[in-house]
Amino acid sequence: MKLEKSIIEEGQKFASKNKHFLKLIEKYDRICVFRHIMPDYDALGTQLGLATWLKDNFPNKEIKVVGDNHVTFTPRLFPEMDKLSDSWFNKPFLAIIVDVANLPRIADPRFEKAEAIITIDHHPHTDDFALFDITDTSCAAASELVVSLLLNHKKYKISAKSAEYFYIALVGDSGRFQYSSTSPLTFAVASNLISTGIKISNIYEKMYLKQIDDLAVTAYILNHYNISPKGVAYYVLDEKIQKELKITTERGKENVNLFSNIEGINIWCSITEDTDPKDPCWRISIRSRNYTVNGVATEFGGGGHAQASGAKIKTLDELPKFIEALDNLIK
Repeated sequence: MKLEKSIIEEGQKFASKNKHFLKLIEKYDRICVFRHIMPDYDALGTQLGLATWLKDNFPNKEIKVVGDNHVTFTPRLFPEMDKLSDSWFNKPFLAIIVDVANLPRIADPRFEKAEAIITIDHHPHTDDFALFDITDTSCAAASELVVSLLLNHKKYKISAKSAEYFYIALVGDSGRFQYSSTSPLTFAVASNLISTGIKISNIYEKMYLKQIDDLAVTAYILNHYNISPKGVAYYVLDEKIQKELKITTERGKENVNLFSNIEGINIWCSITEDTDPKDPCWRISIRSRNYTVNGVATEFGGGGHAQASGAKIKTLDELPKFIEALDNLIK
């Protein structure tokens, strides 16, 4: 497997940490890989890609993955998470946390019982919760960073199954290589993953294949969207509409990119009601073509990347203020 210059440089950037990362993997016989709640392609793909790499190269170790299953990605793209009793975490283990920037978003709080914790991410961290952290905010996806680190350990191999998970993660968080975070490193990592023999046409079919019932959701959105004076397009799905359309809160954001590549639309959002009694709110997914939206996302209880972020509001009374904040970004 040929390593492009950008991959070698990325590995060298974190050479000492990457070396220690491998030493901890070699030290612990029990390893659990964590990621964030309400997982996306990158969270699940990176988590399962790394877990598969660990199982392939360290077959005598006990490797586990935890967190919530995805309403549609599981089992279409990813296997179910391991169901572990609390007793599993009472023995020494290494926790590796991927694609998470802050404590409240880690999908399983039992990472706190680990003897050692490693975080690998491409978001700027707001909490310090690891023994050591490997973060590069210039990476398009967490998988891009993880694969770059693994490729610099030439002794170990990335299998086709592991590469498939990593590739799904990379494609998902780079917007199919369209977001501004896409770089030569992104394509170098993709090239190395493809060289394992994965069939990208099959991967894309599984990622984006829709059901006939999905047409009703698309039809509703196209008949009920709004556009602000400066070109912020958005649609709102309350609990009643979700039930009528037979979708979940997580699925409510899946059509947000219906409004990409349309002249006159600069930023586009899905606004979906979440009635979870632990955190009732309206969850917002934000995408843009040329504008940096993560500042507004942070202002409204979220965060993320320059052109792909998430936020939330408590009630729809806050929606006009949110849309105005996005309008103010547009010249």
